Amino acid sequence: MTEQYPFQDETYRILGACFEVYNEMGCGFLEPVYQECLETELKAQRIPFASQPVLDLDYKGSRLQKKYQPDFSCFNSVLVEIKAVSRLTSEHRAQTLNYLNASSLQVGLLVNFGHYPKLEYVRIVNQGRGRLRPPFDESENAEVVSKHQLDEALEVDSS
Repeated sequence: MTEQYPFQDETYRILGACFEVYNEMGCGFLEPVYQECLETELKAQRIPFASQPVLDLDYKGSRLQKKYQPDFSCFNSVLVEIKAVSRLTSEHRAQTLNYLNASSLQVGLLVNFGHYPKLEYVRIVNQGRGRLRPPFDESENAEVVSKHQLDEALEVDSS
């Protein structure tokens, strides 16, 4: 039986876009290159997203001057943090979990485009003390594509 987790279909679609970027660009570029490529791919696949939305941070009830900007919010439900490093570390995972705690989002994807020979990713589900925040502006709403349609689009010729 397949394991179920929150926003499974959404994360599947986002990862499909990430794999498309990795297949096209490979590894070796800096993070801003992958940021721009993923923005283009999310638009092409009609995945609703906000790029680098600004989040307020609080400390003991006081609003901080410093802001936090995750790389992406997709479907107003999934935080996406991208990296371009040789391998993901526990610090990267902790950073993503902290970002989830600072938002109202429950699910995060930590995606590493710098890993060779394949894309590296971690799905993180926040079951901790996430703070409620207003949703991000994903005004460029996109058409929803089914998992079956994504499977067909990602199907690889095995001949």
